[in-house]
Amino acid sequence: MAGTRPSGGGRQGEDPGDPGRGHGDRAGRESEPDYRFTLANERTFLAWIRTALALVAGAVAVLHLVPLDWSGPARLTVGLALTVLAVVITAYAPMRWLQVQRLMRRGAPLPLSALPVVTTVGVALVCGAVLVGNFWG
Repeated sequence: MAGTRPSGGGRQGEDPGDPGRGHGDRAGRESEPDYRFTLANERTFLAWIRTALALVAGAVAVLHLVPLDWSGPARLTVGLALTVLAVVITAYAPMRWLQVQRLMRRGAPLPLSALPVVTTVGVALVCGAVLVGNFWG
């Protein structure tokens, strides 16, 4: 049939258009992953870096720009919490990017990341502190 790829025969990764490229062989050797997966991994890394930058911008806003009627310690706590979360993301994102690249080269399954949960909990706590600070502070 026109437009279909033959099935069977040949080893995985021989066809340059095969999305399965990049899986290591049974001897544990590494091979180049499909470029689409590499680029998707890079986009994920850059998204985490953008998230960290947004958190830093939020910290600067809380500490210096937004006219809040909060005491100094409350403002400092929220600003530092945002900054610490940004630092954690910035430190973890390149390690995660590298880990995923290595695992894709080996054809190994990708482990779950704790970063989305850490970020969600951190942002939720900061939001709670902002709400408490605005209504009861």
